[in-house]
Amino acid sequence: MLTRKRLLVSLSLASLLLFSSLSLSLSNKPSLNDNKNKQNDNDDDEDLSFLEEPDHVAAPSHPAHFPDPDHFNDDDDDEDDFGDFSGFDSSTEEAFKEPEVDDKDVVVLKERNFTTVVENNRFVLVEFYAPWCGHCQALAPEYAAAATVLKPDGVVLAKVDATIENELAHEYDVQGYPTVFFFVDGVHKPYTGQRTKDGIVTWIKKKIGPGVSNITTLDEAEGILTAESKVVLGFLNSLVGAESDELAAASKLEDGVNFYQTVVPDVAKLFHIDASVKRPALILLKKEEEKLNHFDGKFVKSEIAEFVSSNKLPLVTTFTRESAPVIFESQIKKQLLLFATSNDTEKFLPVFKESAKLFKGKLIFVLVEMDNEDVGKPVADYFGISGDGPKVIAYTGNDDGRKFVLDGEVTVHKITAFGNDFLEDKLKPFLKSDPVPESNDGDVKIVVGNNFDEIVLDESKDVLLEIYAPWCGHCQSLEPTYNKLAKHLRSIESIVIAKMDGTTNEHPRAKADGFPTLLFYPAGNKSSDPIPVDVDRTVVAFYKFLRKHASIPFQLQKPATTSKPSSESSDVKESQSSSTDVKDEL
Repeated sequence: MLTRKRLLVSLSLASLLLFSSLSLSLSNKPSLNDNKNKQNDNDDDEDLSFLEEPDHVAAPSHPAHFPDPDHFNDDDDDEDDFGDFSGFDSSTEEAFKEPEVDDKDVVVLKERNFTTVVENNRFVLVEFYAPWCGHCQALAPEYAAAATVLKPDGVVLAKVDATIENELAHEYDVQGYPTVFFFVDGVHKPYTGQRTKDGIVTWIKKKIGPGVSNITTLDEAEGILTAESKVVLGFLNSLVGAESDELAAASKLEDGVNFYQTVVPDVAKLFHIDASVKRPALILLKKEEEKLNHFDGKFVKSEIAEFVSSNKLPLVTTFTRESAPVIFESQIKKQLLLFATSNDTEKFLPVFKESAKLFKGKLIFVLVEMDNEDVGKPVADYFGISGDGPKVIAYTGNDDGRKFVLDGEVTVHKITAFGNDFLEDKLKPFLKSDPVPESNDGDVKIVVGNNFDEIVLDESKDVLLEIYAPWCGHCQSLEPTYNKLAKHLRSIESIVIAKMDGTTNEHPRAKADGFPTLLFYPAGNKSSDPIPVDVDRTVVAFYKFLRKHASIPFQLQKPATTSKPSSESSDVKESQSSSTDVKDEL
């Protein structure tokens, strides 16, 4: 009996020891998470010195949008600083010295005080600028003078160096310089006035003032009609009260048109309003072919402003420096543009105007004189229009940026059908493209509009794409780094390093916010938006980005060190991973 008890105790102790040993063994075995953490540690500890070369400092990019008139130059000697059509040459940055301006009344904003200033002041005008920007330099003295004039009215004029305060510039989607916003009670809208002291003061005072002026005599009315090319008159029951308040509120939403009000029937008649009409009534008068627009909506702020916005432009607006802001800021975003030489304008403009009558309030009709070297030619170049024309283009506006081309003759019938199809989204976008290269065997693959799908949207490849401009100094600075990255990765079959000239090629899946723009398209996921590449412009940083985001894992080995001199010793040895568990063992 005693022997049996001793045997039972011995078996129990043996089982306990075995279980403890097994538990210890299991606890020492690396888990799936441990392996992943170890992988990350190995990635962080990689010796990537063989990839390194001097960093290239990223500079502010320039937008690739429909041209903003304030980015056109008046100085023929400065043709390369075209805002939307050219980049800032970094070689001139060191020599630049910011001009001295007495801007004692301009508040300098940084991330730490931006919110405080905007929230604690009812009216704040904010300029996002770059010190090297010629347009910003020209604006600086005008802006400073306006700040002094408007200070007694409680208006703060402030500025943000967007090249330093990157987060603020990104938050407010700053696409070019200068970008100016007007904040009222913390809510901002674009500043669309002239960039002179008087222009700024006039625009601001209209925004903060009553917005509507009274007309009480015929002499006042005649003077206004003689002096102004575009006016709005409200024929009201009273110069104070709800009707006047709605008209005043609408006036603050519309720039470039002065608003007036009257209760005098004879004044109303002078403005072509029937004195016996039911009040309130409203009319928009223009010194153009279409002189009168009578308002027939509900007399409230939103409907009045929409009416004025839809009708304040002429049937066809000629694209100029002065008219461009009105086109850009219109609530009507979609445009039809007629590109024609001055010789053809007389023949085709009447046709274009006749078509425009059918699309009032729906489309903006714009004439671009192609042989106008100052503004017409750059716009034609942007849209990829060559030759003498005429050519009609449909454009969805800067926010979307799609373009469509009218095929065939420019007739009222063809334009009408084209315009209707445009509004109903039935047209196929026109995309600029260089010829597909006959040979594309370089380390960096050349992408054009017509081979984009074949190269970039290949589901079997992880693709890094640079969208560049030939004139862009920052793109030129990036080129040696980009070429070296491509050389290191040239034998990794699953990765493609590519570039596309964004000035002569387009694709709906390649939106460039500026030059250079770098986008990554993961394998097997080409239907999703590409991943923006926001890393330092070095080979190491690009390599780490690809390691992190590539759908197909890869391994890049450090070159072997040998004592024998050999040309092979300087080459990078690369191998394609065949396992999703592979580690980097550099």
